Amino acid sequence: MTKRIRKAVLPVAGLGTRFLPATKAVPKEMLTIVDRPVVQHVVDEARAAGIEHFIFVTGRNKAVIEDHFDMAYELDDTLAKRNKVKELEALKHDLPAAGATSFTRQQAPLGLGHAVWCAREIVGDEPFALLLPDMLHYSQGKGCLAEMIEAYDRHGGNHIAVAPVPDDQTHQYGIVGVEDAKAKVSKITGMVEKPPKGTAPSNLHISGRYILQPTIFNLLANQEKGAGGEIQLTDSMIALSHQEPFFAVRFDGEIYDAGSKIGFLAANVAYALDRSDLGPQLRAEIEKLLDR
Repeated sequence: MTKRIRKAVLPVAGLGTRFLPATKAVPKEMLTIVDRPVVQHVVDEARAAGIEHFIFVTGRNKAVIEDHFDMAYELDDTLAKRNKVKELEALKHDLPAAGATSFTRQQAPLGLGHAVWCAREIVGDEPFALLLPDMLHYSQGKGCLAEMIEAYDRHGGNHIAVAPVPDDQTHQYGIVGVEDAKAKVSKITGMVEKPPKGTAPSNLHISGRYILQPTIFNLLANQEKGAGGEIQLTDSMIALSHQEPFFAVRFDGEIYDAGSKIGFLAANVAYALDRSDLGPQLRAEIEKLLDR
């Protein structure tokens, strides 16, 4: 019987250099998609999937993330006194339960694999979800992680969310080979990070959502530095795939790379257009801009 997925790791130690000077004092994860921080959207997805404990791997100048997921007594008191019931209830709804968040430091920027390894003592000996907070997975229906957990409950093992990209762009991504590229869930036959043009085993790219067994930590502990002089998660996943099965879960919604300027802007527009309180007005404003 498979162990239930209760914990999620969110690596939030990145410097956000692509958004300087905005991220000089504000973590990139706290930049807003409409009126919610990027990281809050990812936490929302995980909560909807049943995650109970959130583990944030942070770095210097990231204390505001911890503050965001804590009570703000002065703000709550002010809202209550001003009878801002709707705003107060929204804050309470987003507040994690007591003891449901943990924060650990990645003291040096040694790569995603190292960031995941930093969470080992809090994760313990159980499978866990890993969500990259830059990557927003948007769907009108069931969320990406919820679909992955359903697949995990059926198959066990390790799972990676994937999505198709144009064939001429596969060299820009981590790519998986699968038994059936059209299936919702398919066994992974190979993984490669940014394959040279024309050599990719498929057009399915790794999209920033994972379910991993705790055995990954032993591999990460001894993983040599790879691309970019960093400890790469993909290298340890490839090693683990020789011992345990990996499955690809195809996500059919929209994916926005909020770590890039275009992806961030596109996400803001897309999320706002889907809101009844903002969508019609924003659409009208966009049409005015396009008519200039």
